[in-house]
Amino acid sequence: MDVSRIRALRGPNLWSRHTAIEAIVSCSAAECSIGGIPGLEARLRTRFPEIGLLQPAGHEDAISLAHALELAALGLQAHAGCPVTFSRTAQTIESGVYQVVVEYSEEEVGRLALELAEALCRAALDDRPFDLADALARLRELDEDIRLGPSTGAIVQAALARGIPLRRLTSGSLVQFGWGSRQRRIQAAETDRTSAIAESIAQDKQLTKKLLDAAGVPVPRGRPVSDAGDAWVAATEIGGPVVIKPRDGNQGKGVAVNIETHDQVLAAYAAASEISSDIMVEQYIPGFDFRLLVVGKNVAAAARRDPPQAIGDGIHSVRELVEQMNSDPRRSEGHATSLTRIRFDDIAHATLAKQSYTEDSVPLEGALVLLRNNANLSTGGSATDVTDDVHPEVAARAVAAAQMIGLDICGIDIVCDDVHQPLEEQGGAIIEANAAPGLRMHLQPSFGKARAVGEAIISTMFAEGDDGRIPLVAVAGTNGKTTTVRLIAHLLGLSGLRVGMTNSDGVYIERRRIDSGDCSGPKSARNVLLHPDVDAAVLETARGGILREGLAFDRCNVAVVTNIGSGDHLGLSYISTVEDLAVVKRVIVENVAPDGTAVLNAADPMAARMADSCQGAVTFFAADRQHPVMTTHRARKQRVVYVDEGAIVADEAGAEQRFPLAEIPLTRNGLVGFQVENAMAALAAAWALGLAWETIRAGLASFVNDAQTAPGRFNLFAYRGATLIADYGHNPDAILALVRAIENMPSKRRVVVISGAGDRRDIDIRQQTEILGDAFDTVILYQDQCQRGRSDGEVLALLRQGLEKAGRATAVQEIRGEFPAIDAALEGLEPGDLCLILIDQVDEALAYIAKKVSEASAL
Repeated sequence: MDVSRIRALRGPNLWSRHTAIEAIVSCSAAECSIGGIPGLEARLRTRFPEIGLLQPAGHEDAISLAHALELAALGLQAHAGCPVTFSRTAQTIESGVYQVVVEYSEEEVGRLALELAEALCRAALDDRPFDLADALARLRELDEDIRLGPSTGAIVQAALARGIPLRRLTSGSLVQFGWGSRQRRIQAAETDRTSAIAESIAQDKQLTKKLLDAAGVPVPRGRPVSDAGDAWVAATEIGGPVVIKPRDGNQGKGVAVNIETHDQVLAAYAAASEISSDIMVEQYIPGFDFRLLVVGKNVAAAARRDPPQAIGDGIHSVRELVEQMNSDPRRSEGHATSLTRIRFDDIAHATLAKQSYTEDSVPLEGALVLLRNNANLSTGGSATDVTDDVHPEVAARAVAAAQMIGLDICGIDIVCDDVHQPLEEQGGAIIEANAAPGLRMHLQPSFGKARAVGEAIISTMFAEGDDGRIPLVAVAGTNGKTTTVRLIAHLLGLSGLRVGMTNSDGVYIERRRIDSGDCSGPKSARNVLLHPDVDAAVLETARGGILREGLAFDRCNVAVVTNIGSGDHLGLSYISTVEDLAVVKRVIVENVAPDGTAVLNAADPMAARMADSCQGAVTFFAADRQHPVMTTHRARKQRVVYVDEGAIVADEAGAEQRFPLAEIPLTRNGLVGFQVENAMAALAAAWALGLAWETIRAGLASFVNDAQTAPGRFNLFAYRGATLIADYGHNPDAILALVRAIENMPSKRRVVVISGAGDRRDIDIRQQTEILGDAFDTVILYQDQCQRGRSDGEVLALLRQGLEKAGRATAVQEIRGEFPAIDAALEGLEPGDLCLILIDQVDEALAYIAKKVSEASAL
């Protein structure tokens, strides 16, 4: 068994809507049916008993080792605690070669699971041991290390429940919610509205106290100190027990409370100094430790925090009692579980010493042993929910404190006897305000009711009904995608929206190109959705990107499928038939929002059948209003777009809007059939988005299909009385559409300049010149800059073969290089001739042609 070409499908894909790892797995003849390998299934189960059924009841097909790999990779993740359920193994057209797809919740965990599953299968094949416990431990450890923490995770889950799209921007806790201009961001329990100044204030305990005191909020007396001696001076100034803590600390690190003696002060100062060089001493407020979570202008949750403590049994030492407590599965290092492991440090030792204990002391039965005085969960404390008990005055003081500091999300620490009565009545005080507060104590309290604090935070970021989405149009198909994308973007721009667009020419934000090259994949789409100046996105969605990585979005408002042609990269990535290709293109239709629309070419049977996969509405378009698909859809009073009496007609239940082709320059008065189809598709998409008819009419009339607006898409030039057409058509269907358009254009003699893309099938390359040889008088062949895996001259030979039975071409030339080929064509042109130049280097070739045209005009 050989595992190769491992891909991460990070969005909805060919197989499912789940994120997944896809691998190509090659099996030997024996491995194609594990039933033929004696004892293999038993050895697999011995090493991993939970692998599941390798062959469900009633299925008699042979189960390959690739299937076992699939089930092992899924099962290992599931038993490590990952929420995964989907997997699939599919036979390719190559014997013994399979595509294995396994869902993941974290990409790195999915990749490791596949690696461990392969090791498991090889161990079973070779009858070697496999350490299952170690494999599961590695997966759990990696998952805990890279998955979102409980605070960020709670906010993310609340966003998902609201249908808000999200993207994790780093391996840490920086997450974007929403798209484009409607996006918001968080990092743990901080939002993009959390002021850096407010966070800085919260980190300065002394400044926080000063501001809260100015706001009339009760706070303990105290001051910063310069050294241990000054700490003792401050303690004597305050009188009574004190708290010694880092001035800029967090999570209770280095905090010592209820300190009275000189030795205790010195020890506490030393412990705090290990955390920070800025130390402060303040009045110790007796009472319980409460945390109130302020979100916006409300207290979203409250908890009483109790310090870590052990109860003696007269048998076990303090160390042994702590070990017993740490064995609780709810306790772990860090924040992955509801409780944190208790550790012995200088503060713990000082707290024990104050009670005349050491780690080795054996407390009497029933004796309460405090392990530290501060009650932070991060140092082993526990939490009890008291949200319903908070007095309105206490809540008001907490909100006032957060607003005085300027924090939109704030953890307010209060010490008082209880929260049932105002702080002033019981001598309580606010001792700290915390930016980026931990949410764990409210999400998973040790005792009491869990609170939906993630939902509270999301509700302050997004108003009710706001899902943070912008209008998103995805366009797929064999031909016409780029022009359709550009026209839809033009229409949206006229409606006043700032449009982000991706296509095979680049990435555009408000008509400004920010990236060049073929940008029709998910990476470019994500960049558009990331951009804060984008109000609407129009994304060309190519086959290759879907296969490599899946979609960049979870759903779209409109999915447009222009057509499905036979020459679109067939034979690559196990997409060998037009039917296979249609399944790939269909992915955008499968992911139309329930209130969205699929715009489909009714005249293309494969595109039309995609309607069955759409959970939203469907608009069909076709030039022929009498096409059976169109007439059926019209009879159901659904939306259709067609051509009638020289106009494009948008029809819904008999209500029509007509757009004369003479007023749509793109179509050249309806003579260019494929541009008429592109205009219909774009019109239908704009209609689905709710654009005003006046805007659509103005947009169709003002869209110019020149080399600047739509480079390489039927760009026309006048050259010494001849007509030049530059186009990026590169498959048989595109060539046929171009020929049909040219048949409607007058010409004395026709010349075509063509090369071929080496990553097409031989039959597709030959077919291009078979079509052109029957439509042009002179054919100039050239070898383009990149042969895409072909040997020198191989593409030219295939193009020549296509011309062997040419019905019209009487002259054939071969030239090395695109620009020399263009020169050769231009030199022989006379007034009235027509020359089609099928360009390879789009921008460079168009610039070269424009230069030649300009030079000719100057003569």
